[in-house]
Amino acid sequence: MQKKHILFVSYDGMTDSLGQSQVLPYIREISKKDYRYTLISFEKEARYQQHHTTIEKICAAAEIDWIPISYAGSIPIISTIWNVYRLKKAVFKLHKRRPIDLFHSRSHVPSLAAHSLFQKKNVPFLFDMRGFWADERVDGKVWDLANPVFKKVYTFFKRKEIEFLIDAGAVISLTENGKEEILSWQHKQTTPPALREKQLDISVIPCCVDTELFNPEKVTVDQQTQLRTSLNIQADQFVLGYVGSIGTWYMLPEMLDFFQVLEKSNPTAIFLFISNEGDKVKELAVQKGISEDKIRVVSCLHSQVASYISLFTASIYFIIPAYSKKASSPTKQAELMSMGIPVICNAGVGDSDLIVQKHNAGWVVDNFTEANYQLVVDAIEKSDFTEFKTISVTCKSIFALEKGAEIFEKSYLRILDK
Repeated sequence: MQKKHILFVSYDGMTDSLGQSQVLPYIREISKKDYRYTLISFEKEARYQQHHTTIEKICAAAEIDWIPISYAGSIPIISTIWNVYRLKKAVFKLHKRRPIDLFHSRSHVPSLAAHSLFQKKNVPFLFDMRGFWADERVDGKVWDLANPVFKKVYTFFKRKEIEFLIDAGAVISLTENGKEEILSWQHKQTTPPALREKQLDISVIPCCVDTELFNPEKVTVDQQTQLRTSLNIQADQFVLGYVGSIGTWYMLPEMLDFFQVLEKSNPTAIFLFISNEGDKVKELAVQKGISEDKIRVVSCLHSQVASYISLFTASIYFIIPAYSKKASSPTKQAELMSMGIPVICNAGVGDSDLIVQKHNAGWVVDNFTEANYQLVVDAIEKSDFTEFKTISVTCKSIFALEKGAEIFEKSYLRILDK
């Protein structure tokens, strides 16, 4: 039987770390079955030149046809229009040469091309929406709605979002919270009748993790000892850890405030960041009166992250609890839990806090006050951490890559059966 041809389009590049952790692993897993993939992604020039050979080898080994498109981003809005134009041109050319059975569209910008192909050629598509993209642009202060141009763009994408939901064969949400929010739209007076009347097919797939790569059993005692020596960390020190970028959504000042409360109760504690933004971390720490010898920052390859995470006693991430974050799933949560590390997070971001509380995987901060931080620190001080031994097992039931790939394939089958 001839394999079904799936076109997967990502606005994130495969030479970016996100593409390598949240796109390629799924495709490689699903392509083992009766599917043949063409993958189109938007690549930033510098990273493409540096890493394209690696991606080409990965794709060749999995028989994935990779079509990289150079990402234009120098002029806001205009660059996006140019990117969409080139994407549509590439998609229709591909479909003419080799008919597409299903278009897997990752997020909103690629869905403009998916929707166009659906309307003109009746090719079904999966709206893998990832989150509330347009709202994230507003909440992240990328689009200022006081500017009439951004207001118009925001309105356009919110209208298209509804159209995608109506016409998609199935929808993927990163969170149960996001799914419930989408379903609530069907009951609003302003919602188009076509959406109110549709039986939405929404599956939830959080940002998953390769549990073999992030496997605490694969980090040896010798490796940990070498890393501690290189970072001047004693084996009995409490290590609060953070992994990832320090960008728009991550609340670095509040995380440092939490560390200061922790340090009062545990004077030998240190804060270890696995991040490329060490200067920003150290500068703000000094401003807050935190001694430089309390902060460690290390930058490493993705393949080395698990080894450094294994040094954490507990991990932390605070994310701005904006409206759009209802639909967000932090990749770092899956990585940390896979390594069996208890998590300190805040409420109001996707399903993150609910997972931590339901599965006894750490502690939740309800608000960003010293009193609330102290409650968590007191709980940490009373814990002997034996209750967290099952975190990595729990992770496999929620965040395992194989589980996510299985749900994707079931969505494919439902769409293709229609």
